[in-house]
Amino acid sequence: MAKANLPQHRDAEALSNLLATPEITALIADLEATRWTGRPGYPIRAMVGMALVKSLHCLPTWTRTVVLVKDHAGLRAVLGCAPSLDACYRFTAKLRQHHNRLAECIESVLAALHDEHPAMGEIVAIDGSDLPAYANGQKYLYKNGPERKIYSDSDASWGHRSAISTRKGGGYYGYKIHAVVDVATELPVAWHVESASIAESAQVPTLLDMAALRGFLTSVAILDKGYDLPPIYETCETRGIHPIIPLRETFAVKAGKDKPPKCEHGPWIFAGSDAKRGASKWRCPTGECQPVSTWVKADRLHTLVPRRTDRWKALYRQRGCVERGFGRLKNEWAMLPLRVRRIERVRLHVDLTILAQLVTALAKARAAAVPLAA
Repeated sequence: MAKANLPQHRDAEALSNLLATPEITALIADLEATRWTGRPGYPIRAMVGMALVKSLHCLPTWTRTVVLVKDHAGLRAVLGCAPSLDACYRFTAKLRQHHNRLAECIESVLAALHDEHPAMGEIVAIDGSDLPAYANGQKYLYKNGPERKIYSDSDASWGHRSAISTRKGGGYYGYKIHAVVDVATELPVAWHVESASIAESAQVPTLLDMAALRGFLTSVAILDKGYDLPPIYETCETRGIHPIIPLRETFAVKAGKDKPPKCEHGPWIFAGSDAKRGASKWRCPTGECQPVSTWVKADRLHTLVPRRTDRWKALYRQRGCVERGFGRLKNEWAMLPLRVRRIERVRLHVDLTILAQLVTALAKARAAAVPLAA
């Protein structure tokens, strides 16, 4: 039973602190304003609390969340009741109907986190991660048989994922979350869920614009080799962002066109970049050549932060933060396994999961900033 296994006082205290944050209080007030007729039902505060409990205790379904709250005296005391399973499903339908209010709450939480961490969003990592659908993922009806035509989740599609640990890479049926993650806090600042067949590179402009609209001034974006495409470099540079992307082995790379200029004295030395000019400066190692230096226009092969510099290498080593961020959301905050179908429900599930993570981080940051009483 939950009573015997859970530290009830600490669980209840953590939930109470989250519900008392100004951003969550504002969300509750906004949702209460949408009630204008019919039976009152369970309090909105209790329903928002149920959504937080679901992620805080890493529970994949509303059924298990309802059972936990019924067995947990501390949580029941904070919520003031134990909402039913049907009430939880009705509440998610209400959130889908008023998703703009949830979006405003998320933006307010991110703004508050930005105030606590002024450098948040300056250096980010961008990537996508698989979200297998809550549906039969067998592509064929039976071995060597015809391909399946009807799926229980018609919004999902076939995509590809890389091998991780003991999991084999390859095709999967479901969705994909695309996210911009701050390297310092390892928290997402912008994200979007699409069907698995949508290319990851197509989401980069949307994600960068979303982060900018939320007030994050990004100067460096770190991406893996899969984003090594000319439009991605153009997308970043036109927004004043330096892309840090390793090169794929294309014909130009095999021909050595990505290497710095060189002369009889050896390879030239990097001497800085000019973002306004859109070029990097290189100098002769001995200074005997005329002219002594030259400007190389920035493109996919020659970025403003050259790949052979220590700065580029140090920045790219931070790309792992986005992988860790996805891992925490999936394994510690119950983003997976999905137990909902259709893309609008999946997007709501992802938003509620990330909201719980962000508001928890905000509460910890505010608690750390408050000096202890003498």
